[in-house]
Amino acid sequence: MAKKEAAQDGATAEAKPGGKLKLIIVIVVVVLLAVGVSVGGTLYFLNKDAPKSGAETASAEPAVPVKLPAIYEELAPAFVVNFTHNGRARYMQVSVALLVRDQAALDALKVHMPVLRNRLVMLFSGQDFETLITPVGKEMLRQQATASVQELAQQETGKLTVEQVLFTNLVLQ
Repeated sequence: MAKKEAAQDGATAEAKPGGKLKLIIVIVVVVLLAVGVSVGGTLYFLNKDAPKSGAETASAEPAVPVKLPAIYEELAPAFVVNFTHNGRARYMQVSVALLVRDQAALDALKVHMPVLRNRLVMLFSGQDFETLITPVGKEMLRQQATASVQELAQQETGKLTVEQVLFTNLVLQ
C-alpha cells in the first residue's frame, strides 16, 4: 500500500505543476480581456460625443455657437430726468451703455438711436423716486430698460441685438 500512496503522491505532484500553469494562463487571459474591455469602453464613450464625419454630420445636431466678444456702446450724453417728490424737485442722471455681440446689428440699431433715447427718457421719467433710491429699484429699472431696448431692436432690425443695458453711472439728487 505504501507503493500505491507513493505512486499517487507522484501523480499529484506531476499534476500540480500542470494545474498551476493552466491557472496562470487563465488569469492572464482574464486580465487581458479586462484591459481590452476597459480600453474599448473608454474609446467608445470618449468618441460618443465627438462630431461624426461625412454623411453622419448632416443628421447630427448643430454645434453650440461660440459666444462672440462683447461690444459696449456708450449712449452720450447721459440721460437727465426730473421728479417732484414731497414738493421738492429731484433729478436723476443716468449714463447708459449697451452690451451687444454683433457689430453689424449694432450699426443697424444706431439708425434708430433717436427712438431708443426717447423710449429710455420716457421710461426713466415715469419712475417713482422712492423706489429708485433702493438697489432693487435700480436693478428693476435696468431690467425694464433692457426689455424696452430689446423690444425696439426686435421691431426695427428683426434681432434682439442688445444683450443688456448697463448703468455706468446713476446719480439721484
